[in-house]
Amino acid sequence: MTPARGDHDARRTEVSRAVWEVLAERGFGGLTLRAVAQEMGATTGLLTHYFPSKRALVQHALGVLDAHSLDRPRPAAGRVGEGTGLAMLRAVLLDILPLDAPGAASNRIWVGSWDVALADPELAAEHAQRYRRARERLTVHVRAAQEAGELPGEPAAPEVAAAAQSFVLGLVVQALFAPAEFTAERQVALVDTYVAGLAGGS
Repeated sequence: MTPARGDHDARRTEVSRAVWEVLAERGFGGLTLRAVAQEMGATTGLLTHYFPSKRALVQHALGVLDAHSLDRPRPAAGRVGEGTGLAMLRAVLLDILPLDAPGAASNRIWVGSWDVALADPELAAEHAQRYRRARERLTVHVRAAQEAGELPGEPAAPEVAAAAQSFVLGLVVQALFAPAEFTAERQVALVDTYVAGLAGGS
């Protein structure tokens, strides 16, 4: 008998939760059907119904990581939704950073996913699209700040957004490798310096 749709959705949610727990504990290097099955208390045979290959599991895991990053609780310093224009741009940049333990864990998994994605052209293209969407969201806030006179009109908003994304991802890497040197307070200060520099010519 084919499982009811509700049962299928519930089981897929359970699988996604188990995938996240494995990623959080072992990273992409430890992501296997056996590890996910153990986390669920299930058999690997059950999982092959959802993931016929390791690649399918990895592809799903990247989607789980994306969704978890969007849904995770935010530290106060990076809370998105307050203010517009330059204030929102600052908040979005802070929201990306490993300012607390959950943020550091999520970013460690993201960085670990780069090698996995780069090894597969299709997964790399999907990852590139994720970062492209993030740049588009940044572009909206840059453009709003430009229209409000908080940022100069040049360079164009997409270029400013691309540079801002590059800056913050570089800061993520620094903070993950040297957390004692790049504390949460220093990360916030560096973002504030960067944003002030953007506004300097307005």
